[in-house]
This record gives sequence, structure tokens and C-alpha cells, in this order.
Amino acid sequence: MPKTLDDETDAPDATATTAARARRPRDPSVPRVAWLIGPALVAGVAYLDPGNVASNMTAGAQYGYLLVWVVVLGNVMAWLIQYLSAKLGIVTGRSLPEVLGGRIRSRWGRRAYWLQAELVAMATDLAEVIGGAVALNLLFGVPLIWGGLITGAVSIGLLVLQSRRGPRTFEFVIIGLLAIIAIGFTVGVFVAPPDPAGLLGGLVPRFADANSVLLAASILGATIMPHAIYAHSALSRDRFATRRGEQARSAPAALGSTGTGTVGPRPVAWHGFGVRRGTDAAPELAPGTATHVPTDVLVRATRWDVSIAMAIAGTVNLCILLLAAVNLAGVEGTDSLEGAYAALGTALGPVIATLFAVGLLASGLASTSVGAYAGAEIMYGLLHVRVPLILRRLVTLVPALVILWLGFDPTLSLVLSQVVLSFGIPFALVPLVALTAKAGVLGRWRNHWATTAAGVAASVFLITLNGVLLWLVFTGA
Repeated sequence: MPKTLDDETDAPDATATTAARARRPRDPSVPRVAWLIGPALVAGVAYLDPGNVASNMTAGAQYGYLLVWVVVLGNVMAWLIQYLSAKLGIVTGRSLPEVLGGRIRSRWGRRAYWLQAELVAMATDLAEVIGGAVALNLLFGVPLIWGGLITGAVSIGLLVLQSRRGPRTFEFVIIGLLAIIAIGFTVGVFVAPPDPAGLLGGLVPRFADANSVLLAASILGATIMPHAIYAHSALSRDRFATRRGEQARSAPAALGSTGTGTVGPRPVAWHGFGVRRGTDAAPELAPGTATHVPTDVLVRATRWDVSIAMAIAGTVNLCILLLAAVNLAGVEGTDSLEGAYAALGTALGPVIATLFAVGLLASGLASTSVGAYAGAEIMYGLLHVRVPLILRRLVTLVPALVILWLGFDPTLSLVLSQVVLSFGIPFALVPLVALTAKAGVLGRWRNHWATTAAGVAASVFLITLNGVLLWLVFTGA
């Protein structure tokens, strides 16, 4: 069982707890831990989107093994961040945007926070739609603009599936695409394995020049994606039935009066994506009372869930960089996904190149659905506005389609979109670390002080890297 530092200092005596469990018969309604795994795998798709592919391929082609340490460090930080996000959703029964929407008192403050989060979500859509379009072009010769439209249409279908069939069906589809992504991007490393000495040397933190700093920020932005932080808390909340509806029925007065002396509950709907809620915010729940499954069980399952998801995402991201470092370093024309695809075909054969393109396509289709899910949650949690699914998807498609129509370099657009994501990380990460450290929010499931310290260290590192990047840009270095 993966261990964390979240063992509370004020937890009940272990002997008493063991004795109580021995006296209490096992609840047959509590599902096995394995069946609770899934939300992190869906959120983990965000770590394998086309932006990751472009950033890691570019880093490997231009600098060989130099930035291996960035991929590894980013994955370690991602484990901590995703665990905290999932724990927040499980214990409170609310997503991070919902919690922030209730705590930011200023209307303009909520709008400003929503605006930056929405820009991050749009940057995510940009990378994912462009990646899907490039993959369709490589595989079938589909023009980029039409490839973008097809990718957007498929993402709408996946989101409709989630809203009508529920989170579990959506998870199965996304996990299936995740398997295709993993196969497509890792096979080439087994055909042409990396140099062990070079791989170990890449674990030493260092930069070569300003462009390597840009690529490091891009890799971190693609690895620790802000929208995945928002999404995972919502995915964990949606995955497990909440008791909020029961609380509303048992205490209808808390939800308001009809004004005629008759008190009745307002409609409080299930948290599924695309389902409109009541006009009033749902009542607050005490920490740890949000689900029918014991919170301790869910938190334990989440550690496994996040560990599995991050192990897959980290391995695949590292394989992408190593694939480029071994086969594309010093090769002309590999500064684009199209060039990398052609070079892989020349070096390793058409089968490996085709698998790479198939992985890229699955990456675009899966990740754009998760990105749209996150964007809708951000808007509702902060502004309490639920935009119709298709309308929202069409609006967020526009920037990517414009870039494809104008003929901008798709790979450069992908890399720069990940830099935008990197600047959005502190706005999601700092509140997440602060909220999960509060007993008033998570009760006895709040962070251990060392967990909070690790979250603060990750935040400081990312903010410092972004500051250095800004200085390099504005000074022309």
C-alpha cells in the first residue's frame, strides 16, 4: 500500500480503532478497493495529451537526455498534487472550484480567478485539438482544419456518454484510450533502447541555455496541468454518491422557504456533468460525511489510484523523451510532430511511426474530453453558471480551429500552450495546498505538516521557474 504523510497527529488510538473494527461486522455494501480505482486514471490522461508529446519530443530531439530530470521531478510533484485534489473532492463532496467559489467573497475576485482558469482550460483545448488534428493528418491525410473539427465532434460524443451513462462508463472508455496511448508511445523505446549512462546523466538537474528553460517550463506545464487539478477533485466527487441530497431532505429549512409558511427543499441534483443543479447552493457537509463509502477506504483507494495513474503517465512521458533522444537528436526537420513522425519511420520503420501517430490521436481524443469537463466545472464552481454542453465545446474549439485555419506551426503552438499552462499552475496549486492543510475543510484528513511543506516547496519551485522564464523573455536572453 502506498504510504503518505497524511497520518493525523490527532487520529484516534490505533488499539481502540482495531478493537472497534473487530467488534463491527464487515459492511457488505463497502466495495473492494480495486473497484474504487478510476478517477485518477481519467485525470491522468491530462498528463499524456498532445502538449506533453510535443514538449517531450522537442526536448529529446534538441537536448538529448538533458531534461530527463524535469520529467521525473514533474511526475513526483504531480503525484502529490493529484492526491491532494482527489482527497479534497472525497472528504468535502465538492470540487476545488466549488470550494473556492464559496470562499472568494468578492464577485470581481471570483470573476478574475475564473478568467485565468478559463484561459488555462482554453490553452488545454488548443493543445488537444491541434494534436488530434495532426494525428489524423499523419494517418489519413485529413486536412488540419477538418481534423480539428473531427476531434471536437468526438470529444462532444464522449462527454454526452459521460452525462448519460455516468462516470464509470466514461472511465472505462478513457482508460481504454489510455492503454492505446501507452502502447503507441512506448513500443519504440523497446525497439531502440536508450543509453543507460545518458539516462542516468539526465537525472542531474541542469540547463543548457534559455531555450532549455522554456522547454522545462513547457514540460512542467504539460505534466502538472492546472485543469487536471480542478478536474480530479470533481471526478472524485462525481464518482461516489453524495449524501447532500439526504441532508437536504432531512433539513429542508436550511434550503429556504416557499414564502407561504410551507417549507420545502429546493431541488438538489446529482453532481454528474451537464446536470443542472438547484437554484440554491447545496448545503455544506461536515468533513468526511460526503459519501456512503467510508472516507478512510476512499482515501486509501485514492493513494493506489493516483500511484497507478502517475506511474503510467510518468513512464510514458519519459519514453517519449527517450524515443526522441535516441532517434531524433541531431536529425534535421524533427522540430515538428510531422518531422518526428517521418524521422521515426526512417529510423524504426513504418509500424513504429504508425503506432506513434495512433497514440497521438488517442491522446487528443481522450484529453480534450477531460479538458472540456474541467472547463465546465471551473465555470460552474466559480460563477454558478452552467452553459449547455455543445455550446461550450463549440466556443472552446474556436481558438484551435483559428490557428489551424491560419496555418500556424502546430508543434510550436502546442509547446507555447504548455507554457501558458505552467503559468496557471500556482493559481490552482497554492489554494489546493492551503485548503487541504485546514482542519476546518478536511477535518482529521487534513495534511500532515510535512505534506504541506512538500506542497509549498513544489509551489515555490514552479513559481520561481516561471519567474526565471519571464525574465529571460523580457530581457531577450
